[in-house]
Amino acid sequence: MAAPPLIHLQDIHLTFGGTPLLEGAELALGPRERVCLVGRNGSGKSTLLKIAAGQVQPDDGTVFIQPSVTVRYLPQEPDFAGFADTAAYVEAGLAPGDDPYRATTLLSDLGLTGTEDPATLSGGEARRAALARVLAPEPDVLLLDEPTNHLDLVAIEALEQTLTGLRSAIVLISHDRRFLQNLSEATVWLDRGLTRRLDKGFAAFEGWRDQVLEEEESDRHKLDRKIVREEHWLRYGVTARRKRNQRRLGDLHALRAERLARKANRPAGDVVLKTQEASRSGKLVIEADNIEKAYDGRPIVCDVSLRVERGDRIGLIGPNGAGKTTLINLLTGKLAPDSGTVRLGTALEIASLDQNRDSLDPDASVSQTLTEGRGDSVMVGGQPRHVIGYMKDFLFKPEQARTPVSALSGGEKGRLMLARALARPSNLLVLDEPTNDLDLETLDLLQDMLADYPGTLLLVSHDRDFLDRVVTSVMVAEGDGVWREYAGGYSDMVAQRGSGIGGRPAVGEKAEQKAAAPDRKSGTANGGPVDKSPSQEARKKLTYKDQHALKVLPGNIESLTTEIARLEKKIADPAFYARDPDGFAAAGKALEEAAASRAAAEEEWLRIAMLREEIEGG
Repeated sequence: MAAPPLIHLQDIHLTFGGTPLLEGAELALGPRERVCLVGRNGSGKSTLLKIAAGQVQPDDGTVFIQPSVTVRYLPQEPDFAGFADTAAYVEAGLAPGDDPYRATTLLSDLGLTGTEDPATLSGGEARRAALARVLAPEPDVLLLDEPTNHLDLVAIEALEQTLTGLRSAIVLISHDRRFLQNLSEATVWLDRGLTRRLDKGFAAFEGWRDQVLEEEESDRHKLDRKIVREEHWLRYGVTARRKRNQRRLGDLHALRAERLARKANRPAGDVVLKTQEASRSGKLVIEADNIEKAYDGRPIVCDVSLRVERGDRIGLIGPNGAGKTTLINLLTGKLAPDSGTVRLGTALEIASLDQNRDSLDPDASVSQTLTEGRGDSVMVGGQPRHVIGYMKDFLFKPEQARTPVSALSGGEKGRLMLARALARPSNLLVLDEPTNDLDLETLDLLQDMLADYPGTLLLVSHDRDFLDRVVTSVMVAEGDGVWREYAGGYSDMVAQRGSGIGGRPAVGEKAEQKAAAPDRKSGTANGGPVDKSPSQEARKKLTYKDQHALKVLPGNIESLTTEIARLEKKIADPAFYARDPDGFAAAGKALEEAAASRAAAEEEWLRIAMLREEIEGG
């Protein structure tokens, strides 16, 4: 018999500002269970977690927490007010009888001394202090809201190991796919105010979600067809009767009301991410020769040589403070090296996304940020476009045009930064932590956009899954200013290096061969040449775009085949041309377009099917 839940939220309702946020949401957590809570930005995930933590009271519903169960909640923005140092902040989270030594140990394990002034903490230091506070009491229940925010890869992997060894039941909210896959055993999807539970980890979630949405779409089509039949009866079936069938008419009104409600409750639209392509750059994009950079005697970049060619996609990874942003600034000419040379290729047009959102003016409105204060149009790819239409591509509502940046959520600020960067034509994209605060659907679309981007990419990210999906090689900070390049994504780097970036690379002749950098016909990066295998160039899994296309293309092909047959039959009528020459010409043109569309759909389906077979066979 299953143990009773430690926490059980039932039929939770909550309305903010007249808009329903939660409409019957549920959450149950058993002993030592690990659940990930997923959903779009703004769907109410953090609010549901706050209700479970007792920090927010619902309008309606039941919140049950077993007596004597200890609960600790990690907020996205910890409050350090009133604490002299980080040690006092962490110790305040201990319950009577808890061992204070554990607080000191956790602070040390997380790279803090306990003497830090909370007012001067960086984002990563604040997050580590907040983690120490909730982990120190070893609670029965841990509610973690974006625990990996501001953490580097070393800290994220260490946190995974710590959470794996805990006896606590855990609810996780995170946009880090790999983190969720490694830790979760069940998934709760919060969507349009309701929750659905899948008793499998996050790895199985996305396929299940797509199936649920497809079934909803099918149900909508069935409802539309039923309404059409009833409306036909209303127009033609009643005319022969003296007395209208009031019950059937009432059913039709009820069906229309149901359709209206379903339309109002449809999932929010997708972000439309498109890069504005500039003219092609030269084959050589960047050539760095023995560049070095140091600050206050500390080497940040030491004797790095690198050749970047058109179409390369390079990820830069390393601990916070290793110099990833410095290296990018050196490679793009924003910063001069202390020694060595950097040569930029011809016809380069660079678009950058800076991780520092302080570059957004908090007092400027969304529309002013996009238009740079000039009128109501934004230049997208050199062409003017009304700012409201461009905002909608990034899921901003028209009424948010005058909203100040300071009032936006973290995810909204991230989308605004993307919107501003992607409006500029480019053939070199420089993205510094682009995935911060983006929901999973937007990450999917950003990944697909980058897959189709014809230019060159330099990417700084702590998201292991995103790196695996996007880049063709990674530059890793090995310490003391040494940077080494590895072919493939993050997982390929771990396999070659023998460890994640938290450990030292394996030593010996075999390890040196593994760690050698990919040869781009000329040029190396701290490690000597090695061939890039075809398997490293191939995707490890189908993109969401390809998966969706594989499902819908057969139906599209069938519809086009039916349309082609109809047009051919119509054109075969010998009297058609004499009766309607213009209609005959239009039908002929439509037939040509339908045939071309079917051929293109068949070719695309075959391409994806072959790619899937290659991936599954590999």
